[in-house]
Amino acid sequence: MTTKLQTENLTKVFGRPSKQVWRMLKEGVAKDEILKRTGCTVGVNNVSFKVNKGEVFVIMGLSGSGKSTLIRCLNLLTKPTAGKVFVDGENILEYSREELRRLRQNKMAMVFQHFGLFTHMSVQNNVEYGLAVKGIPREEREKKAQQALEAVGLGGWQDMLPGQLSGGMQQRVGLARALANDPDILLMDEPFSSLDPLIRRDMQMELLELQDRLQKTIVFITHDINEAFKMGDRVAVMKDGIIEQTGTPEEILANPASDYIRDFVQDVDRSRVLQAKDIMFTPDALLSRKSGLKMAIREMQLHGISSVFVIGSGRKLLGLITIDDAVSALKDNKTVDDILKDDYFTTGPEIYVNELIPLAKDTRYPIAVVDENERLLGIIVRASVISAFVG
Repeated sequence: MTTKLQTENLTKVFGRPSKQVWRMLKEGVAKDEILKRTGCTVGVNNVSFKVNKGEVFVIMGLSGSGKSTLIRCLNLLTKPTAGKVFVDGENILEYSREELRRLRQNKMAMVFQHFGLFTHMSVQNNVEYGLAVKGIPREEREKKAQQALEAVGLGGWQDMLPGQLSGGMQQRVGLARALANDPDILLMDEPFSSLDPLIRRDMQMELLELQDRLQKTIVFITHDINEAFKMGDRVAVMKDGIIEQTGTPEEILANPASDYIRDFVQDVDRSRVLQAKDIMFTPDALLSRKSGLKMAIREMQLHGISSVFVIGSGRKLLGLITIDDAVSALKDNKTVDDILKDDYFTTGPEIYVNELIPLAKDTRYPIAVVDENERLLGIIVRASVISAFVG
C-alpha cells in the first residue's frame, strides 16, 4: 500500500515548554500533572502513524484526548511543537509559506464540525469559494461546483442560502466545498457530531458511498466509538494526547490493548461493526454438481447436517439440497439437478451483521456468502449471528 500521510513523533505543547516539560514527557508523567507543575498543556504527545492512500483513518477519543489538536497539526493550522508530518513523502513542516498555501489549496481540504459556511453567500458561491481564491476562471469553477453539489446530492439547491437548509444539507455544502478542489486528502473534524441521530446516520452512509466512488484519503475525527468503527478502515484511539491503540475495528474489538480500550469498546454495537465476512466459515461439506445422490446423503450423514450447498466450476453456487429430498430422489431415480433448491438467502461479504438478523430469523437454511460472481465464499448459521452480539 502507498503511504499518503504520515506523522513521526508529533508533539504539541501549549505554553512555553521548558526542559522540565520535555523531561516529564519522556518519563511518562500524566498531562494533568504537567499542567499543574509547569502551566503547559499537552495536546499531542509523541504521536506516530501512517495513513494509506484511499483509506478512511479514524482518530477517536473523548473530549480532551487531543484528537482535534492532532488533525489541525496535519495541515499546520496548529503548528506542532516537535515532530514531522509527511504528505507524499515530504515533510510539510519544512515548507515555505507559499508551498504550504499550495498544499492547502490543492492536496488537502478540511470539513469542520460547524460547517463554516458564509451565511450571506448562496450555496453555489460557498462551494466555489476555494476555487475563486485559487483564481480559477468563473465558467470552470461553476462547473466544478455543480459537479461537487451533484456528488453530495444537492443538485438544484445552488441558489439557496445556508440558512434555508437543514443541518444535514449544510454539512453537505461543506463537504461539496471541500470536494470541489478535488483534494487528495480530506480532513474531517467531527463533521456529523452536531447533527440529529437520523441525519447523522444518513450522512455516514452517504460519505461511505461517496468514498466508494472517489477513493479519497480521509482522516476522520469522532468521539463516538460506534461511528468510528462504522466509518474507519483503521481506527486510532487517543487518550491524554497519546494514541493507545491503532488497528481495524475487528482487531480492536478482539484484542484491546489496555483496560482503557477494553472499557471503551464494551458498549460497542458489534452488529454494526462485524460484517458477514467476519462471522462466516467454510462449510465442512460441499457438493460438486457431478456428485451423485448417494454421495450427497453420505456427506450430510457424516457431518450431521440436513442440507448441503452444491457448487459448480469456479466454486459458483448452484443451489442447495436437503436430506429428505435426496432420499426421496434416490428412490425415484432422480439426480442432484432435479432437486436443487434456491429458496435460501445469500449475502455479500461486506454486509453488516445487523442487516443479517431478519434473514437469520426467517431462514431454514444457512445463509450463503457470495461474491459479485456468485462464487461461494462461506456460510453463516443462525448461531453465528446471535453470538456476534456477545463477542
